Amino acid sequence: MKQFLKYFIQGLILFIPLIITLAILSKLFDFFTGLFSFIGYSEITILNTVLGLIVTVGFISVIGILASSFVFKQFFNFLEDKLEHAPFIRHIYSPIKDFTNAFVGNKKRFNKPVLVLTNPLAEIEEIGFITQEDLKDFQIKDKVAVYLPMSYSLSGRLIIVPSKNIKPLNADAADTMKFVVSGGVTEKDE
Repeated sequence: MKQFLKYFIQGLILFIPLIITLAILSKLFDFFTGLFSFIGYSEITILNTVLGLIVTVGFISVIGILASSFVFKQFFNFLEDKLEHAPFIRHIYSPIKDFTNAFVGNKKRFNKPVLVLTNPLAEIEEIGFITQEDLKDFQIKDKVAVYLPMSYSLSGRLIIVPSKNIKPLNADAADTMKFVVSGGVTEKDE
């Protein structure tokens, strides 16, 4: 049962970003396939489908190539800034972007696992991840921001604690996250 739960949690963590990605790819594929059918490029449905698939893969590859060039990086940064400030859209785009960046890519956020003393009287500690060590923008000194993920959930809470109440964990961040999200039932991968 413990092994099943471990695999279920790992699958759930991968499932949500995967489904969002697949939904976007599916809509893009439907768009290009529908475009070829609408234009009447071919009467053969399978050919329109293959062309739609080829154009979808090509389109995504071109976006990847362009995203790595300096000029388009500036353009994408500008576009991203506009999306993050657009009414309604920002409430969808920003959390998905932040959630994805927190786990993958160059901007991983949950990479500093720590043990946090949350109740000194009862000597209760919780596992979390430092997200900000410098809170001077909020006029907060000698404290750090720590994200405490919830077990059996993709949610968590942010706490601000004195630096003296945290101890760095000498553990892999991914293994630590799996341990917390599974409620402590997963075992460390060898």
